[in-house]
Amino acid sequence: VVVKPNIGWDRRPEQAANTQPLVVKAVVAQALLAGAKKVQVFDRTCNEQRRCYANSGIEQAIRELNDDRAMIEHIDQRKFVPVEIAKGKALTRWEIYKDALDCDCYINLPVAKHHGLSRLTLGLKNSMGIIGGNRGSLHHDLGQSLADLATVIRPKLTLIDATRILLDNGPQGGNLDDVRRMDTLIAAVDPVAADAYATTLFDLQPDAIASTVAAHRLGLGEMALERIKVVSA
Repeated sequence: VVVKPNIGWDRRPEQAANTQPLVVKAVVAQALLAGAKKVQVFDRTCNEQRRCYANSGIEQAIRELNDDRAMIEHIDQRKFVPVEIAKGKALTRWEIYKDALDCDCYINLPVAKHHGLSRLTLGLKNSMGIIGGNRGSLHHDLGQSLADLATVIRPKLTLIDATRILLDNGPQGGNLDDVRRMDTLIAAVDPVAADAYATTLFDLQPDAIASTVAAHRLGLGEMALERIKVVSA
């Protein structure tokens, strides 16, 4: 099993720039309880990797499980492999992390937050942490690029962490005044539906997010809120 949180930023948990460590810990624990022989946790960070892993609290959370099957790993650049994206419109080939492609179960575990370029970063955007190459070059058509990647990066489950959401100055954040506590998790096997519903937490509609629209057009999931069955727990 691969559990892919957002660990991209040298920020503390309360700043809501990364996935909440207690959520990551709980998901990994559930995967182990379900019989996973190995659970890998990793991210291609934006800030210095060791500081991100430590200050996010995620490294410590995995260590606290005290289980050799649960591993938080630094990205190995040798594991990025070229992948043909047959259904891609903006991307037809890109390097993707081999472990994320080869695992039996890929669980996408992003944090819900504001993003200066894509307006929000949710589930589809979290795939940026498992791709190689020059990620900045994707920003000219980011929504379509993320949708194209989603045709080959197919999580079995998307679990969006909205325990705390970052309302402004994302994706890095830093100011606690930009954080709203929601104590909410959004789980779906449909990655488009997960993003569509999460968008409403920011008082926006799904069609405000280019990646959601592009992924829906590619047939990757449902974005119409009236067609999404929401079960609250």
